[in-house]
This record gives sequence, C-alpha cells and structure tokens, in this order.
Amino acid sequence: MAVVVSGKEARKLLTEAGKYVRYTPEQVEALERVYSQCPKPSSLRRQQLIRESPTLVNIEPKQIKVWFQNRRCREKQRKEASRLQTVNRKLTAMNKLLMEENDRLQKQVSQLVHENGFMRQQVHNATVPTTDTSCESVVTSGRHRQKRNPTSRHPPKDANNPDCLLTIAEETLAEFMSKATGTAIDWVQMVGMKPGPDSIGIIAVSHNCIGVAARVCGLVSLEPTKVVEILKDRLTWYRDCRSIDVLTVIPAGNGGNIELVYMQTYAPTTLASARDFWLLRYTTRLEDGSLVICERSLTPSTGGPVGPPANNFVRAEMLPSGCLIRPCDGGGSMIHIVDHVDLDASNVPEVLRTLYDSPESLAQKMTIAALRHIRQIEQETNGEIFFGGERQPAALRIFSQRMSRGFNDAINGFADDGWSLMGSDGLEDVTITVNSTPNKLLGSHSSFAMFSSLRGGIICAKASMLLQNVAPSLLVRFLQEHRSEWADCSADAYSSALLRSSPYAIPAGFMGSHVTIPLGQTIKHDELLEVIRLESNCFSQDDVLARNMYLLQLCCGVDEDAPGACAELVFAPIDESFADDAFLLPSGFRVIPLDAKTVSPATMQTLDLASTLEVGPSGFTRTKIDATSNRYKSRSVMTIAFQFAFENHLREEVVSIARQYVRNLVASVQRVAMALSTARLGAELGIKHSSGTPEAHTLVDWICQSYRFHTGMELLRTDSQSADSLIKLLWHHSDAIMCCSLKAFPLFTFANQAGLDMLETTLVGLQDIAVEKILDDAGRKAIYSEFPKMMHQGLAHLPAGVCISSMGRPAAYEQAVVWKVVDEEDNHHCVAFIFVNWYFL
Repeated sequence: MAVVVSGKEARKLLTEAGKYVRYTPEQVEALERVYSQCPKPSSLRRQQLIRESPTLVNIEPKQIKVWFQNRRCREKQRKEASRLQTVNRKLTAMNKLLMEENDRLQKQVSQLVHENGFMRQQVHNATVPTTDTSCESVVTSGRHRQKRNPTSRHPPKDANNPDCLLTIAEETLAEFMSKATGTAIDWVQMVGMKPGPDSIGIIAVSHNCIGVAARVCGLVSLEPTKVVEILKDRLTWYRDCRSIDVLTVIPAGNGGNIELVYMQTYAPTTLASARDFWLLRYTTRLEDGSLVICERSLTPSTGGPVGPPANNFVRAEMLPSGCLIRPCDGGGSMIHIVDHVDLDASNVPEVLRTLYDSPESLAQKMTIAALRHIRQIEQETNGEIFFGGERQPAALRIFSQRMSRGFNDAINGFADDGWSLMGSDGLEDVTITVNSTPNKLLGSHSSFAMFSSLRGGIICAKASMLLQNVAPSLLVRFLQEHRSEWADCSADAYSSALLRSSPYAIPAGFMGSHVTIPLGQTIKHDELLEVIRLESNCFSQDDVLARNMYLLQLCCGVDEDAPGACAELVFAPIDESFADDAFLLPSGFRVIPLDAKTVSPATMQTLDLASTLEVGPSGFTRTKIDATSNRYKSRSVMTIAFQFAFENHLREEVVSIARQYVRNLVASVQRVAMALSTARLGAELGIKHSSGTPEAHTLVDWICQSYRFHTGMELLRTDSQSADSLIKLLWHHSDAIMCCSLKAFPLFTFANQAGLDMLETTLVGLQDIAVEKILDDAGRKAIYSEFPKMMHQGLAHLPAGVCISSMGRPAAYEQAVVWKVVDEEDNHHCVAFIFVNWYFL
C-alpha cells in the first residue's frame, strides 16, 4: 500500500536522513562569516561554531560539514568560470591580433608578388633600350622604402617652435604606425620565438632596412593608460638605460603632449663606448580610442640639438619607434611595440659589431624587455606571483634593477659619477678604476654615513675577453652552480687589516661553505634573485668577521633559448637586515653572444652532452634545460667587473689585490669555458665533423704525445693526422680515457664518451668528481703507492680493480694506465688515465 506524504513532511524526512537542509539568511550569514576566516574548519571548529551560534543549534555537525564542502565547491566553480572567461577574452583578442597580422602579411605577399612580376619584366626587356622610367616609382623594395632621417619636405628651422614640433610629431606618428601595422619594414619572424599560447607574443625583427628594428605584439590585462605610464618610465624596464631627462613638455591635441627628451644608455662591455640620444616623444589618443607613444631622434636636419655627444658617449639615432595600445573588449590592452635604432656600429671594434647591428640583440634588450616588464607588473597586480619571505614581488624587482644598474655603472665607470682610470702595472689585461668620492653612487642610502666614515672609496677591477664555442646561458649557469670552480677561497690573499676595514672589502666571490636562499623570480624564469649565506666557518675564529655574511645574487638569462640574449651573474655583499635601501656594491659576470643563432636540420639533430644530461649540485640527473649551446655558432664576449671598498691608507694594497683577483678569475673562467666548449665539441662528433677549436685540438695532442713519449706506443692509431680525426678517435675510443687536475685534491676535467659512460655523468658534472671518490680501497692504495713513481717517471700501471660511478654503480676494469700530460714547454698540465676493458658489475 502506497503512503502519500506532503512536501513539508518530505523535507522533514530528508532533513532527518541528513540529505537536505534549508538554511535561513541568519544561518547563512553565520556560516559565511566563518568561511571567510577558515574555508575548511576542523570538526572541533564546527562544533564550536554550533555552540557559539544560536541560529545553528538545530543543525547537525554533519550538515555543517556538507555546507562547507558545497561552499568550497561553489567557490572553485566560480573561480574556474572567471578564469575561463578571462582566457576566452584573451583568445578572442589574440585571434583578432593574428587576423591583423595575417592581413599585413597578405599585403606584403601581394606587394612582393607585384615586385617580382616587375623584376621579371625588367629582366625580359633588359635588351630593349628604353628611357621610360615612369614605373620605377610604382614599385619600391622594402630596403629603399625606408630612408634615413625621414623629414618633412621643408624641415623646420626652429625645433623649439611648437608648430614645428607638432609637424615632426605627426610625421613620426605616421611612420611609426606604418611599421607597427603595415609593411614599411620587411619583418621576419625571430628565430626560436614562435608565437603560441605560452609565448610572450608575436615577435619579428627587421630584414634589409637602415639600422636595426624589432617588433612585438602581445596582450596584457592592464588598461592602456597604465601601460603608457609603465613604458614612459624607461629606467624601470630598460636595463641599459642610464638616465632619461624630460627637458620640455608641450601640450598637444587629444589630451596628448610632446616632450623633448635626452637619454643616455650604458655600454654592454668595457670594449665599447656608451650611447646618447636626443629624442622627441609624442603621446596622443587616436580616433578609435587607442593610445600611442611614438618617438624619434631630433637631428640637425630637423632643427634638433647640434652639439656634440657627451664625453665618452657616441651619438646614436632612434628612427620612428613607439608603442600602440588598443583597449580590448572586457578589459586589458593589445600592444604593438616597435623599436628602430641606428647605434653607429662603425664606432666599435669589428668583433663587437653584432652587438650594435643585430636586430635580435635589440629585441632582447628593449622590445621584449618592455613587454616582459608589463607582464610582470600585470602578474603582480593580479596576485599571480608566488614568493617566499616578507618581501613583495615589487620590492624584489627593485632590488634586481638596482643590482643591474650598479653592475652597469661598474663596467662603464663614468667620470661624472666620480670614476677615474688608474695606470696599469705593465699589462693591459685588467683595467682599474677608482672612485674616491662615490657620493652619487651612494645616493640617500642609510649606509651612507657608515661608508663615508671609511675615509676611502671604491676600486673596480674589470676585464673583457672573447670566448669560443660556449653558450652564455650554459657558462653562467655553471658559474652559478659551481662557485668553487672560480671563487677564491684562500683568505691568505687578503690581509687581516683589509678584512677588518669593511665587509665590502671582501670580494663577492670569496667563498667557503654557503647556503642559497631563493627570493623570487620573474614569470618566465629568465631572472632569479637569491641570497647566499656565507657560513661563519669561512673565516678564522679570531677574526672580527667570524660571523655569517650574505650576498644578494641576481642570475639572468640561464634559461634563455633566443638569439641575442645575454646571460649575467651579479652579486653584492649585504648585511643581515636586508634593508630596502641597503647599499649595494655589485660585482659579477656578463656573457653576450656575438654570432646570430641559426636553426638548421643538422643543428637540431646535434647531441649536446653538456646540456642534454646534466648533473646538478645535488648529484641528481636532470633533463635538458638549455638548448642554446648547440645553436650559437661560436663566439661570445665575457665582461668581468669586481668592486672593492677601501680605506685611503690601504688603497694601493687593495688595487694590487683587486688586479690579481680578477686575473685569477679570468684564468678560472677560461678553464671552465674550455671544458664546456670541449663538451660541446665532443658531443657534435657523433653526428658531424668538428668545425674545430684550438683548445680541444691542443688537449688531444698533449694527451697523445705524452702517452707516446712515456710508453713508446701510439694511443690512437690513424692514417690521417688531421686534428678532427684525432679528436674523433679519442672521443669514440672503447676504453675510458680521463684527465684530472694536478691539485692536492684532484678533480676530473675531461673524459671521452666511454669515460662518461663508466662514471655515469656528463662533461659538466664530471668536474665535481674527485679521483679518490671513484676508486675502491684497493684502487686508492694502488694509486697512492704508484703516484710518486708516476710523477717521477711519468707513467704507472695499476692492477685490475673496481671504480664506483657517480650513481653508485661498480664498474670493473682489467688494467689502468696513468701518465703525466705535458704541454709544448714540458710544463705539467694534467694527469691522464685509461681504464682498459671496463664493464659494469
């Protein structure tokens, strides 16, 4: 028999079954109040809530638990719906951007087809004499379309006249728009920067135009007025900008203005001069509501400043450039940024020309940097950046900017900052500059009084050198992770008086045991800020500095996979308080590629042992991080700059120490670069013949010649005497061949493929492995007993034994031979091992 119940009774039954409860507004308010404080309360907290809220006394604890579960679920659904709406808006805007880019490319294709047809007709009619040139003005190539210093037909005679400046501004706006959205420049996609969902934007560089130009299109969630504010504050995002002064502001139509601006930029290395610009900057609003910032250099032909550039500066020219910011439906902005400059590359040494005439380098320094900075602020504003400690992302970003600026100041050493050049000691490898009145550098920092009390100043020792066949990102990452390979750990090099004078007198590379504390990184992980704590056991217990010290460290470009991107490792001593206005005295390394990156099928297939499989500091293997090492052709320039504080009575001593310290650094870095370039070269041998590096050839020659001298036999048998053949034979030799240093605690410096397989490591990770760590007890006893004989006679034989790989696996060998490797002047270079017929147990 069926039983019929009313709706009220049904709800009551459901309530009693624990499945349904209708909450009153007062009950919901009480629950929401708790939810805002604790979205996931414990059982005790829920029971306490029932006791404290009279409106909830009739609600079961289980129902309270279900309400919080449902509330969390609704919150999650709401956030996901909001996220999807945001993504949809971005995709809609990106689709519009891509459609515009497609239209522009179609116009460019049509124009090129027209040019091609015209040229075909010209070739066809080449034998027919004609004087008709009417069609010559119909088709012009991209190269000739762009003219230097485009001006009005009647250049204004007085650039201080607002009407004249407005004429220049309107022409600048028209030319900038033709570059940003048209075909005024032949744009080509930047190698290695494909557009996609995770890319920063659509990036292109110039092809066949005067000067160099770069363009990027992207989307941000900031309003156009905020984007304009960010871009105008060039000092915050353009790390090479030293100063920018707005000298005149003239109101213009549409709520815009015209500004006369003087800008100075740093030189990236000690081998070149800095640049300065006189600019006209025009900000206006277009009829469709878009905002535009455009700028160009003022030259004598436009009535601009005719005076010479500042001392130690070269006058550069900015051709019409700028940023177009379009508001998007639903919020946010679509951005088109164009940078077009002529940096006068003829004023720098030939080897450095690519730093000034490479559009890829310009794109990385200015165009992409601007959009990345906007994206960073966007993420900070939306609370999407996670960080540890008490520092906000914006505060950490300011520390990064100050570190970069201080390092650039050290490299350039401008006279108006108080720097002066000191005489050399007969060698020109290290440049010493001194600043006895560093007031401008110190500014208003709280440490000014402490530093001024030293009655001294700052000494900077710097040097630049060319490197071969090593990617900047790989080298800088190695310097970051393996400080012991270059840092001077010997306290004997510094007198106790120097150490007591100031913590800033200790070079930033001075290391003992240390702990690295990450602070924050940018959204694309291209910049990492961290603190390194130097443990107190670095110093003598009797020294006043027998306490923990700290370095603030900035690492940039180690994950870059783009042409023109430099890598940096910069650090500065800092006290434990880590104050926002702490005085920073940065030192470090900068590595800039000098050859454009190309991508070819052969390059893409190259096996790079130094980056495909790398052992990190913890000993664990990690997958490939850096793909640049097998894409750069060969050369890069490294600049080293280290700063030291000094007291007046210790000035000469600090100068001597600084000079020798940097010379030691140069030698250490060259050794590391040689090992990394050898790794890259050896990795390529399995696919193609080496293009050759003197370091690799020389090392193989020394190994083979020393073996022949000590044993009377050939290590490598080949009919060809070419260096490439010897390297290839050594690399693919079936026995494990290794080299180690001649230090008191010898570490491996090189191994062939069989040696790397036996030790289960790479050429980068190999350099952290000590010889005694791979041998068992019997092997260590044998090497200790035979080592004096080897050093005296040059050769020793070891009986069969067992090695332990870096992964802990035992590998047996039938015999081992160890011999001294000497150079052309019979100086001891290293010790070589060959483990014959090895195999894993």
